[in-house]
Amino acid sequence: MTVVDKTNHHLFQPLLYQVATGILSEGAIAPATRDVLRRHRNVSVLMAEVTGFDLEARVVRCRQPDGRPLTLPYDSLVVAAGAGGSYFGHDEFAEWAPGMKTLDDAVRHRTRILGALEMAELEEDDDVRAAWLTFVIVGGGPTGVEIAGQIAELGRRAIGHSFTRFGPNDVRVILCDGGKEILATFGDRLSQHATQGLERTGVEIRTEAIVQNVDATGVEVRSADGSTTKIASRTVIWAAGVAASPLARMLADASGAQCDRAGRIAVQPDCSLPGHPEVFAIGDMMSLNGLPGVAEVAMQTGIHAARTISGRLKGQEAKPFKYRDLGSMATISRRRAIVSFRGIRLHGYLGWLAWLTVHITFMTGFKNRFAALVSWSFAFLGHSRPQQVIDEQRMPGRTPR
Repeated sequence: MTVVDKTNHHLFQPLLYQVATGILSEGAIAPATRDVLRRHRNVSVLMAEVTGFDLEARVVRCRQPDGRPLTLPYDSLVVAAGAGGSYFGHDEFAEWAPGMKTLDDAVRHRTRILGALEMAELEEDDDVRAAWLTFVIVGGGPTGVEIAGQIAELGRRAIGHSFTRFGPNDVRVILCDGGKEILATFGDRLSQHATQGLERTGVEIRTEAIVQNVDATGVEVRSADGSTTKIASRTVIWAAGVAASPLARMLADASGAQCDRAGRIAVQPDCSLPGHPEVFAIGDMMSLNGLPGVAEVAMQTGIHAARTISGRLKGQEAKPFKYRDLGSMATISRRRAIVSFRGIRLHGYLGWLAWLTVHITFMTGFKNRFAALVSWSFAFLGHSRPQQVIDEQRMPGRTPR
């Protein structure tokens, strides 16, 4: 078995926002892939970027880190490349409002967030300082809500009175969403609890707010009445849209399959490609029965693909994939979360305990679980953020060497 990835780590994406806000270290959510698979002697791990597929010849074309080509033959192929951000046709927004899908994105945001506070301390002009202290999050889904809540907690609790030219109440966090409510998929009641929890933390919520433009000085937002407002901000984070990995389109071109508007490839009921039962597309990059792009779907389809391949070696017929909905959850702020699970609705402290249990369970490896619990103790029981290192080359306004 061969595992190919352009990075050397396995990423637990649901906790990226905690790296971005100084709660967890990079290693706590991204153990080395080789370390994760070290006990499996039949597995080879290669660091390379996939550049194409030849499904007739059954080979995957890759590019090594030094640029040399690499061709890998296969008997069965599983493509689980996930998804990235979508700017709904406005890719120019990415320069000033980067998304958060990779570990590099999270580290970049940590420097942008902490760097903005440092820039505010240096600024003499009150208006410019206010812009540095204003953080705009675009998108009211779980990612947007979670990072908005934690930036607010960082500004009001973690940094406390560490700065002399501004205080905790000067930090402003604005969450913009184009819908009528945040976390709409959780239902009205939980959405309302989330709204109240964020507002208690100090987050300003603007619904039915469509982003028209983003630049170095802030965001232009169109309200429901058609009026446009400019929010002066030096730190904008995009959490509003999702698009499948470009590998989904490559697979579609190679197989003749169709892609939906989000770039996800349509698969057969067993997650294989039409006409190519030996090729599987799983997780966020597949389109099947309207399944959501969530971590649980990715994990369950991965297990299903593995069992299907193993079963075929024993002469068994492939079975359709059946998704078991284990619910949804999102943290709101310190020791507050909302949970929706098979008719059970939790919020507040009980919701946070459920969130804590699930995330500890699904993290990879004992060392990572232990490190996360220690960091959470400092952040959620105390006031500090263990990870506040800034990358000098990514500081706001700095020209890379």
